[in-house]
Amino acid sequence: MAIFTPRFLVLAAAALALTACGSRQAPVETRSPQDIIDAERQQGARPRSSIWDVFRRNSDEQVTQVNRYIWQASTDVLNFLPVDSVDPFTGVIVTGFGTPPGGGRAYRATIYVSDPALDARSLRVALQTRDGRPVATSTQRAVEDAILARARQLRQRDAGF
Repeated sequence: MAIFTPRFLVLAAAALALTACGSRQAPVETRSPQDIIDAERQQGARPRSSIWDVFRRNSDEQVTQVNRYIWQASTDVLNFLPVDSVDPFTGVIVTGFGTPPGGGRAYRATIYVSDPALDARSLRVALQTRDGRPVATSTQRAVEDAILARARQLRQRDAGF
């Protein structure tokens, strides 16, 4: 009988490879586990509790879904404002200054669509005049109401009513 069979050689090579991995000593952690967790929280990182946390999505990376009718209605109602930037992943539309038809004062708007529901709580509109002051609350609500009314019209049109 031969001592060096192929199976024995494979097992011996695997054992040598495993022992080679353990030849370097890892540094010993002198802090307590609670001190490590506290240090990670101070740095802003979420402490990891298991290996499976690596595969979980981080809350900072979460993509917000927006209501397409509110999104479209916002651009329809405020079409007199030039669009500066659009981020459909966070639901933010930022416009430049523009004057409404028949108006004499220039406005700038920031629209935030925060939810996929066609609901008033899904929409936030911030209007600002050219001198940097916010507009009256009644004007802001009127614009929000106009956007929501247009969004409902768009939804009804798509539903075939």
